[in-house]
Amino acid sequence: MRHFFSIIGGMGTEATESYIHLLNQRTPASNDQEYLNYILVNHATVPDRTNYILDNTKPNPLIPLKEDIKQQSQLNPDFFVIPCNTAHFFFDELQSATNVPILHMPKEAVAEISNVYPNAKRIGLIATKGTIFDGIYDTEVQNAGYQIVKPTEHIQEETMDLIYKYVKEQNKVNKELYHHILDEMKNEMDCDVIILGCTELSVAEERASDHDYPVIDAQSVLVDRSIELALKNREKDIE
Repeated sequence: MRHFFSIIGGMGTEATESYIHLLNQRTPASNDQEYLNYILVNHATVPDRTNYILDNTKPNPLIPLKEDIKQQSQLNPDFFVIPCNTAHFFFDELQSATNVPILHMPKEAVAEISNVYPNAKRIGLIATKGTIFDGIYDTEVQNAGYQIVKPTEHIQEETMDLIYKYVKEQNKVNKELYHHILDEMKNEMDCDVIILGCTELSVAEERASDHDYPVIDAQSVLVDRSIELALKNREKDIE
């Protein structure tokens, strides 16, 4: 198979399914052959990223993720996609394990802000405790000239409930809770834009998008960049 990309997923599986669904839905295709070539590694048993980031005595997800990258690199994909924000804590180590480029989810999400919300200044972030703690979005947001706004402890606990109690544990989205969190970030924290920095929040957005809050869905942006890059690489065979 020529010109394919590898998806290192399963963190969690429902979030990866959402990525795949959007990927196929947005691909400009009118027949089977026009869809994209990709390999999905749904590595559901990768240890929890947040648990390790907050407590390094917990099982280290970098070990199996690096193994996945090395294994898939032997197949020579055009690029890698990792639809898990928190896993980008290990981005530098994973990229150093391969010559194949890895799309940087937080970087792509922040780059999209100026396209959709050109007047934004205060950028809110809702995500797992691991992503909030490790600061993987902080540098990207600040380097782009914005002010990052993190959730209060109360909002963070609500966000963790939405991610873990509902999406991960039950495969359900608490629509009222999701919209309430967005309202708090917009009106209490005075955010111009709210980044959905967890793929379970992307699941919430996919299933409960009936709101007017200004969000940047990191996974949705990753989908668009995946399609753009895959189509660009496919054109190399045509030229």
